[in-house]
Amino acid sequence: MSVPVPLFDALLFDPRDVDLSRSPLAGKVDAETYVLGAFNPGMTRLPNGNLLLMVRVAEALRTPIRDGHIHAIRWEEGGYTLDQWPLDFVDTSDPRKFMMRGGGWKVMALTSLSWLLPVELSADGRRVEAVHYDRAVEPRAPYQCYGVEDARISKVGDRWLMTTCSVSPERHSTTLYTSDNALDWQLEGIVLDHQNKDMLIFEGLVGGKYWAQTRPLGDLYFAYPPGSEWRAGPSINLASSPDALHWKPYDKPGIRPHAATMATARMGGGAPPVLTDKGWLTLWHGVEPLGVVGIYRTYWSLLDRDDPGVVLRTSHDPLIEPRAALTDPLKELMYLDNVVFTTGIVDAGDHYVVASGEADLACRITHLGKRVFAI
Repeated sequence: MSVPVPLFDALLFDPRDVDLSRSPLAGKVDAETYVLGAFNPGMTRLPNGNLLLMVRVAEALRTPIRDGHIHAIRWEEGGYTLDQWPLDFVDTSDPRKFMMRGGGWKVMALTSLSWLLPVELSADGRRVEAVHYDRAVEPRAPYQCYGVEDARISKVGDRWLMTTCSVSPERHSTTLYTSDNALDWQLEGIVLDHQNKDMLIFEGLVGGKYWAQTRPLGDLYFAYPPGSEWRAGPSINLASSPDALHWKPYDKPGIRPHAATMATARMGGGAPPVLTDKGWLTLWHGVEPLGVVGIYRTYWSLLDRDDPGVVLRTSHDPLIEPRAALTDPLKELMYLDNVVFTTGIVDAGDHYVVASGEADLACRITHLGKRVFAI
């Protein structure tokens, strides 16, 4: 696989940069916490020309297991609380979560709770200018009681739209926030229901409507016919909306796993699609099966500007790969590797600034010349 050489590639923000004394949870949880990861940042350009990262901060219990129980943080009206389960009832082999035993289907809880931290970068995305703790986004509703995760930001007209994953026992849903300045966010509520993740709103209207990529998940997929160019599994679907609140799935399929490669056997949306002279450029993640989580890489496709259900071109070579050299200084903080998860893209003239989460740990900024895309 051939991977292009970036013009700039660095980690800009990591767990050591988060001041937990200014966390929304500070003084509200009766246990010591730490930053498990500061990663998967949504990105946009602010009115002042600087870039904004909306960083997912996974704030975890330092000692989730004690006194024969495992504990989890949960938001409730007025603050935060700790729940506990006897160890005999759970599987604790994964440090990020624990699975309930029995029940006939998968039920899990998290050892961390995620909130969103606005981090302002310089206009070129090469340095941190400010961290806006006073604009942090934390859970505000029961459907967010286990956290707010993985922001994706699009500017459509004069308004910014931010989708997030909200986690709760009620549902694992996609929620929408809106803003007039990309710093002060208004929660609009749930826009996609249970386990429809990686919702990316196109940065512009198509046929007078809002469009989005979605990725519904499930445990059952039907086989393509023998010899098909496609592989059954999670795919990147499409939906349209008159108002960005009410979404109708598009009848045509979107981007599907290709039978010619196992590197993208599992896939999902990455950065919100941006319009080029040739069509909509979309960056997405493909996962090659390996070990527990697989190898995450970033790929790209070009979609028709008038009908995003038409894929004009897809690259089977990765655009961005995990880079161990970037995370070597953070070895003592790492709990997983082989993951780069792209979540934002901004046009910077002759190149794109791309934001990713590296190893579910830190925020990575990569500059890619437009010639890389050959479009």
